[in-house]
Amino acid sequence: MSHFQILIIGGGTAGITVAAQLLRKNKNLKIGLIEPSDKHVYQPAWTLVGAGTYNYEDTIRNEADYIPNGVKWIKDKASDILPNENKVATASSGDFNYDYLVIAPGLVMRPELLEGLPEAMKKDNVSSVYVDPVKAWKTLQNFKGGNALFTQPTTPIKCGGAPQKFLYLSEHYLRKQGIRGKSKMIYATPGSVIFGVQPFAKRLEEIIKEKDVVFRPFHRPVKIDAEKQEVVYQFDKEKFENSPQSNLSNIGESYDKDNVHIPYDMLHLAPPQSAPEFIQQFEVAVQEGNNKGWVDVDIYTLQHKRFGNIFALGDVAALPTAKTGAAIRKQAPVVVNNLLEMIQNNHLGNQLYQGYSSCPIVTGYGKMLLAEFKYENVRDSDPLISKFVDTSKEQYSMWLLKKYGLPFMYWNFMLKGMA
Repeated sequence: MSHFQILIIGGGTAGITVAAQLLRKNKNLKIGLIEPSDKHVYQPAWTLVGAGTYNYEDTIRNEADYIPNGVKWIKDKASDILPNENKVATASSGDFNYDYLVIAPGLVMRPELLEGLPEAMKKDNVSSVYVDPVKAWKTLQNFKGGNALFTQPTTPIKCGGAPQKFLYLSEHYLRKQGIRGKSKMIYATPGSVIFGVQPFAKRLEEIIKEKDVVFRPFHRPVKIDAEKQEVVYQFDKEKFENSPQSNLSNIGESYDKDNVHIPYDMLHLAPPQSAPEFIQQFEVAVQEGNNKGWVDVDIYTLQHKRFGNIFALGDVAALPTAKTGAAIRKQAPVVVNNLLEMIQNNHLGNQLYQGYSSCPIVTGYGKMLLAEFKYENVRDSDPLISKFVDTSKEQYSMWLLKKYGLPFMYWNFMLKGMA
């Protein structure tokens, strides 16, 4: 049985970044990385792919090109974590022992958790930039008017702003095509507000009014009927009607007890999402409550609450912040610092993760505001950028950052342990 000082599950953003940073600080570490895919995907650009302004092929590269030199790549799936034995089982490569384990496999799409969604996704007028951004672009191009419904599930999702971003880009595209007047843009969400952090929320509230978006908060999707072309939502009628942001415009909806049926001519949604099944089933996951199924870590140190030699970061960790690549950029140095201190001195390092995440909210072609925040929905904008740019307002410079700057930084710096 092979043994590693540090074993990493996941070769996505989090796993590669941690491995690269560790080896930059200590090239003699014996590190193993479990990852079955031979492709590495830059998913933050998929919203732009769906709007026809970024090439899908440019978001995909070979995984082998980004596995750091000195890391043993175990090209397989993790199938079981046995924390009491310091062991990880794989689907076909056997078992691996570790001194320290980093869990970072990301999350998985679970369309089957929403009734009717798997069938609906086969239709030409239903799409998701989370699953197939190329189809999303075709669907948008083929839309000729009617209800354009954008929605999201009740589960946590990666990049929670993506459904909203694609709404704004679609609205701009329809205006450019001269068919906005034939279309109703509808955004239905289980949430209570358009965004949770000020001053970004204030500007986004203005934007949905300027764009005449029908905003429907407190709407929890429970079923999609692809034949009738409608989404069925459970909704809190009193909260919805009393919300100052709610738009009560008639969109052809009908009511059935506690449900509302909203018809669509084009539907875009984020599928339900969850931690991978092998995480949910085993001891490393939270066992009960709102975070059930996600890896049970301290929100500041990212150390597992019950197994001191295990850390987790990225989408799979039970953290009260947005699941984004920007969050990983701040989480990785904390995990790396803790691992090195544990190896050398048998105690945690002094760095803490304060919940930083960011959401580059594209509000149209050539427009973006950069929402940065930390735990408790407190604004946490970069002090250097803020000296030159008001990131709470739409900026062309922020659009350039999204389309060119962030992908360049990702491939050339972050995955190489330098950002």
